[in-house]
Amino acid sequence: MRKLSIGVISVLLGVFLAVGVFAGGSKEAAAGGTGKSTLEIFSWWTAGGEADGLNAMFDIYRSKYPGVEIINATVAGGAGTNAKAVLATRLAGGDPPDGFQLHAGLEVEKYDPEKYIMPLDSLYASEGLDKVFPKDLLTLLKYKGHYWGVPANIHRANVMWYNKKVFADNNLQPPKTWDDFFKVADVFKSKGIIPLVIGTKEGWEAGHTFETILISTLGADGYRGLWTGKTSWSDAKVTQALQIFKRLLPYVNSDYSALTWDQAAQYLVDNKGAMHIMGDWTDGWFTSKSYKGYGWQPVPGTAGIYDALSDSFAVPKGAKHEQNALNWVKVVGSKAGQEAFNPKKGSIPARTDCNPALFNDYLQSAMKDWSTDAIVPSVVHGAAAVEKWATVYKDILNTFATKGDVASTQQALLQAAKENGGA
Repeated sequence: MRKLSIGVISVLLGVFLAVGVFAGGSKEAAAGGTGKSTLEIFSWWTAGGEADGLNAMFDIYRSKYPGVEIINATVAGGAGTNAKAVLATRLAGGDPPDGFQLHAGLEVEKYDPEKYIMPLDSLYASEGLDKVFPKDLLTLLKYKGHYWGVPANIHRANVMWYNKKVFADNNLQPPKTWDDFFKVADVFKSKGIIPLVIGTKEGWEAGHTFETILISTLGADGYRGLWTGKTSWSDAKVTQALQIFKRLLPYVNSDYSALTWDQAAQYLVDNKGAMHIMGDWTDGWFTSKSYKGYGWQPVPGTAGIYDALSDSFAVPKGAKHEQNALNWVKVVGSKAGQEAFNPKKGSIPARTDCNPALFNDYLQSAMKDWSTDAIVPSVVHGAAAVEKWATVYKDILNTFATKGDVASTQQALLQAAKENGGA
């Protein structure tokens, strides 16, 4: 990422403040201070279940710290598309929020954590978090020997959601393999039902879909190897994944480039679409829409593999209300906070001691799979690769969704991997 001069940062920051890009739309709210004891929490959770889950966690915080005014500083854009750039500018400009959303894993590298973020090792010890989070998650959370954020949840990326009614009406079963997928897709297309709905408006969704296809062709170890250098992007199974993705494109909605993920999911709610590959925040979104006609299964070819990501919250150095921020991440990691947040968000708790009875059927199935499946890290959602590499990956796949050139796309991925430390 190109470094910005102090002058440019100042100008950009002034523009953001002037237009009220931060929650509340006022300069006072953006600065996180109105003379009262405040807590400014920065995230990109604005849609359906994710907003409901965040508000549920805010309610837990208010019950514990009633004298603190919470400023909900959200910047719309799935997967943090817009929020990450705003946050980086705020950190560099000396105007950090009190706490901010951060995908667990290598995404933290983007924010130069040793300079801008407070390590939370002592909080992990005092709150016993190192005893209630799974070992694999603790490994994912550590970067350069420190914990930089407290996870609120675990999400699964490789889920295929489907409309139960359109499958039943056509006497079809959800596909377990890609061959079966194309058979049912042909039936739906002939009936005027969109076989696979997708929205790529925000630039990350094509990369999300493709990472699940990579998992299906490479398997858990092969997919992990793409991000460690053990698997080459020239591998024939990467070619196979690109060919599958290209073959999918004629079966998707024609307006895909104009839609966000949730707008695309509306096709299932309206009984106009059959399947949707998206993370399990979709479960929270469906719940927020009071829609119950959906089923789920792993993306074809990925049964037994859990493509994982985790939303965490970090505390920046120089936070205006540091103690309030530390109390916030305590709530995020607490049993009460996770039990309030996750059923609405459509995710499972990061803690291992939460009550499964509080969660719906999908989330209970995800809890079971999390405990038994092979775990692989999502690249689109910050776990598998540093932000620079993940961004290039997303850009390449966005172009592929438009042009469908397998050979040039594979070569571009191979070159990008070499430039970013891959194979």
